[in-house]
Amino acid sequence: MAQGETTPRKRGRPTAQERERRRDQILDAAVTLFVSKGYGQASIDELAASARVTKRTIYTYFGDKAEVFTAAIERFRTAALTDLTGRDESLAELGARLVFTLHSDEAIGLHRLMIAEAVQFPDLAERFYTSGPRGYIQLLATRVADVPRPPDSSPEEQAEAIFGLLLGEHHRRRLLGLTPPPTRAQARRHADTVLRILGIAENARP
Repeated sequence: MAQGETTPRKRGRPTAQERERRRDQILDAAVTLFVSKGYGQASIDELAASARVTKRTIYTYFGDKAEVFTAAIERFRTAALTDLTGRDESLAELGARLVFTLHSDEAIGLHRLMIAEAVQFPDLAERFYTSGPRGYIQLLATRVADVPRPPDSSPEEQAEAIFGLLLGEHHRRRLLGLTPPPTRAQARRHADTVLRILGIAENARP
């Protein structure tokens, strides 16, 4: 072997990095396929072709189509929560980042998909809610517990109220395709309005 050449790695069991990359490849293809065609109409064969993997690979990584969809929702939520947690920020800043995330094109596409498929796939709808909205509400509840609130409301009740208003009519218009995603400045204004309406805007700032 000539000087400077390296011996190519022998093929065998994929590394953890390769497995993670392959997993993301499948999930990226799944989101695109499900949003464009619908969860019920998309087949594992089509997903395998779109992701350029074998059906066996999909079954090995996820088990079945429902697990692929759940994994896609969980990946989105985990990425969003990773971006949302661990920061020294006010409740208003957290709210703004939730608005920016949940009104994005990807989040809206997944939400539309689940609405369309919820009646036919109720177990999938339950997974969607648990992996998505419930996680955001729980995060808000931990932050609300640190700020003054009406004495007759619990952090969980206040968090649900905040979350509902952070989506609200703006989110409905996004679902209907009537408005574009908000800018970060627009998201912050929306979050400030929500907290002002609920009477905690002044306490939400650092």
